[in-house]
Amino acid sequence: MPEQPYYGKNGEPKKYDPTFKGPIYNRGCTDIVCCILFIICILGYVAVGILAWSQGDPRKVIYPTDSRGQFCGQAGTPLETKPLLFYFNIMKCASPMVLLEFQCPTTQMCVEKCPDKFMTLLKAYANKEDFKYYKNFCKEGLEGLTVTQILSSGLCPAMLTPSKPFTRRCFPALGQKKGGEITVGNNSKFDDGEGNIRDAKDLVAGVKNATVVIEARQVAMKIFEDYTQSWYWILIGLVIAMLISLLFIVLLRFLAGIMVWVMIVMVILVIGYGIFHCSMEYVSLKSEAGSNVTLKDLGFQTDFSVYLHIRQTWLAFIIILAIVEVVIILLLIFLRNRILIAIALIKEASRAIGYVMSALFYPLFTFALLSIVIAYWAVTAVFLSTSNQPIYKVFNETACDHSRKICEPANFSTSSMKAECPDSKCLFAFYGGETVYHKYLIGLQFYNVFLFFWCANFVTALGQMTLAGAFASYYWALVKPDDMPAFPIFSSLGRSLRYHTGSLAFGSLILSIIQIIRVLLEYIDHKLQGTQNKCTKFLLCCLKCCFWCLEKFIKFINRNAYIMVAIYGKNFCTSAKDAFFLLMRNMIRVAVLDKVTDFLLFLGKLLIVGLVGIFAFFFFSGRVKAFENTAPNLHYYWVPILTVVVGSYLIAHGFFSVYAMCVDTLFLCFLEDLERNDGSVERPYLMSDRLLRVLNKKNKPEPAE
Repeated sequence: MPEQPYYGKNGEPKKYDPTFKGPIYNRGCTDIVCCILFIICILGYVAVGILAWSQGDPRKVIYPTDSRGQFCGQAGTPLETKPLLFYFNIMKCASPMVLLEFQCPTTQMCVEKCPDKFMTLLKAYANKEDFKYYKNFCKEGLEGLTVTQILSSGLCPAMLTPSKPFTRRCFPALGQKKGGEITVGNNSKFDDGEGNIRDAKDLVAGVKNATVVIEARQVAMKIFEDYTQSWYWILIGLVIAMLISLLFIVLLRFLAGIMVWVMIVMVILVIGYGIFHCSMEYVSLKSEAGSNVTLKDLGFQTDFSVYLHIRQTWLAFIIILAIVEVVIILLLIFLRNRILIAIALIKEASRAIGYVMSALFYPLFTFALLSIVIAYWAVTAVFLSTSNQPIYKVFNETACDHSRKICEPANFSTSSMKAECPDSKCLFAFYGGETVYHKYLIGLQFYNVFLFFWCANFVTALGQMTLAGAFASYYWALVKPDDMPAFPIFSSLGRSLRYHTGSLAFGSLILSIIQIIRVLLEYIDHKLQGTQNKCTKFLLCCLKCCFWCLEKFIKFINRNAYIMVAIYGKNFCTSAKDAFFLLMRNMIRVAVLDKVTDFLLFLGKLLIVGLVGIFAFFFFSGRVKAFENTAPNLHYYWVPILTVVVGSYLIAHGFFSVYAMCVDTLFLCFLEDLERNDGSVERPYLMSDRLLRVLNKKNKPEPAE
């Protein structure tokens, strides 16, 4: 619909509405078609969830499944006391068919605990006590049978090896001697129960490098123990980060200029102290034996504290910190004049947040909505992936025409398959199905992922438009706060949902399509990792780079489009076009002022993370004597430190994202103000006196009567 022209007192046409005083309240719904499409897709998403919940069975993920398709350790069943899955012959798991069938072609049964000793059926059968222990790993119906009959019927494994549970499955307890020799149960040889003495290394292929897995498991257990010992101290650190963030924002409101410069100096000092500390560690290791080993020679170590005893590690820290220090100093030298303008924007943003304090806590609402979206996607994905039916196939060691064919375990013993292949077994293979639902299951998974992106982007867009509307009402208010709504955040949120759900859905849909294309490109790249076609790799790399850049550009356009929608109430495309050309007409201001402000806010995050991180380092590492008896004893003190640092950054980012949105909104309003008004009595600038002084602008006084 074409925009209606505005006319002055003498009938001359005007480009802008002279009665404009801020966000339009008398507005209509925008992008209705996309709104209807979004609602239909949400209803379809709910239907997919209900269908998945009715068909899925999460027990398939939680519990391992034996050869009969029963769940090991499931409460309320006879297997409740048998939570572990035991393989009769783990070496058969090294078969190439495992990669095709996703199932080991050997009998699997649920057991109470894994075997802890070497034993063969032949030797155990001759000893009553040993055979009693051996029966724990056998099927029922052994009475009156000989060893040969038991083995031919597949009722017992031919041997037992010492094993350890991992992911609820029994794997051989593999080890390694100093010379690199593989052992199982401290022995390099074992009896396979068929009269053969075999090397322990024959088990390695079956468990797929279980030694590495076990080491990783040990590291994971140590990390878990560290969290149980330090979780309350981690929470204290995160609370401190939140308090520092709040204090920083409160101080910015009153001392923005001083705080920005103090922040810059403190960041430089923190990095300088880091360089000094790393240099002292580098020098102190000079006389320590083995400290001159290179990181390349050392290789990967599960004990990460080993790297801190290598001089090259500290040298790398020094170089990285020095580069960061030099870059920051150079930026400050060349952009010092622009920083003054950025400070004025931050002061104005501080003042705006002072009038809209509830905006600081709006990210909690966004976080809650995102948590619901993520939880719904994850639960639906689990139920979809577990909604298949158990499929049983014929497994046979000798030639058999029915090998790998689908079978029914209930009547397999009397079937023609068993008659033609006497030594064959009908074992659980995988979960699948041939119904219409199962055929289109991959499509439902794709729909689940796509709607996840769409809903997550919609929630983020809703937060941006809500904050933009609240801060725009501040900027365009001639008398603050009298001309502002009583509750700016709630007023803006209501307008966004009532009138602009379609615009939010439109912008988030465009972004979601690009993101799903990026996911597909990553999937294709993962599938083609084994290929050596350089042309294909180059093409994929170019496509991934192009779509990454496109995603960043769309996020930038969407963000500014939502601001324009919040102010003028126009549809998404018109708002995106107006915002884009407005920014292009002020390209230098956009490139310098906006980005310098973003950089200063990033330095604020860095300062908060640095302060909390340094405190956490000295506390958890025990470097300060005052904390030696207070700090918990940990395997890896970097675990709580890293958790506190990441958590502090997320907390600071949550608070500062409000600030960034405020600055972006005020900046766009400021550009609109410059184009709408000229400082005359009829069209005075609505920006603050501080911004007028920084930009050398002023309003003409009203003529005396």
